[in-house]
Amino acid sequence: MTQLPGFDLVERARAIAPLIADEADAIERTRRLTPAVVNALVDNGLYRALLPQSLGGAEAAPEMFMQMLEEIAKADASTAWCLGQNSVCAMTAAWLDMETAQEIFNTPPGILAWGAIAHEARAEAGGYRITARWEFASGSRQASWLGAHVRIAEADGTPRKSADGAQEVRTILFPVTRATMHDVWDAIGLAGTGTDAYSVDDLFIPERFTALRDVTPALREKGPLYKIGTGPSYSLGFAAVALGVARATLDAAIALAREKHQSLQAKAMRDNNAVQSLIARTEGNFRAARAYLYTTAGTMWRDLNASGEFSDVNRNAVRLASTWTIHQSAAVVDAAYHMAGATAVFKKNPFERRFRDMHAIAQQLQARDTHYEDVGRAILAD
Repeated sequence: MTQLPGFDLVERARAIAPLIADEADAIERTRRLTPAVVNALVDNGLYRALLPQSLGGAEAAPEMFMQMLEEIAKADASTAWCLGQNSVCAMTAAWLDMETAQEIFNTPPGILAWGAIAHEARAEAGGYRITARWEFASGSRQASWLGAHVRIAEADGTPRKSADGAQEVRTILFPVTRATMHDVWDAIGLAGTGTDAYSVDDLFIPERFTALRDVTPALREKGPLYKIGTGPSYSLGFAAVALGVARATLDAAIALAREKHQSLQAKAMRDNNAVQSLIARTEGNFRAARAYLYTTAGTMWRDLNASGEFSDVNRNAVRLASTWTIHQSAAVVDAAYHMAGATAVFKKNPFERRFRDMHAIAQQLQARDTHYEDVGRAILAD
């Protein structure tokens, strides 16, 4: 059987997971990935999972990317979240000319991060100029380059229009040394992601350091991965992170139930009929969610390779599966957390942090309930 591109990334992730687990307390405390973890991710090529093969990347199939993130998330959610964010950012290389992409991604450490779309850049001779601040830049503290998604105005201030009549949006890229970082990420979960803000003042961006990201006709790379685009790739990746957190939390609850005696109970939790039933039901819910996500991703990938197109049907399928999987993962974590009783509230035990991390994941864009509305509208329109 032919292995999917990126197969070895999963084994590499599994190999460094113990190191990441050992560093998890320090990541939480310092609100940053530790140098040891960043070095392990770089040395094993995990940041290059979605980078084009023409640049020495893995150009991994979605299933392999997802499994890689799952393995890392079992060890630490913040590390997996940053890895997912930075990996998808690297897909931008597919829209850049080769020389520019080489400069950004093949100059160590070659890590790109960015925040939410905001603001407007003004066109001028040879590029664009902007003064702005952006939020939610997960992975920015280990990045060598930053990016931003901005609306484009012409030199006279009129909006530049794209082919569909909307204002053009470009991704601008610049060295992290050209920006001011703002330490603002003090959150209840995913504390170690360093999801901070950054700003630039009167910064000029040469044309070649900009990209029409996710615009298929503008692609330089022709591999099927880049026709998926960054949005659905984020959805699949972060749903896989949620699965990794859920798996680790449920495994911790199973291990606890095998040994723990509840207060005033003669029997261990493992012999309690209610616990046995809850474990089985929760395990079934987890396996169903994981199977649904991976089946959807696999069907999409096969269709994409066969047709060369990322259809609206598959786009909506990915959106629905990713959103539902994150919500189901949160339910699995909640069940495991409550099953653990008072044991779960102590920071020394493997529940409290994962509970907070999971609920931080469930608050992100990829888990919004409005995705159900979008998919439902598409279903009803057929």
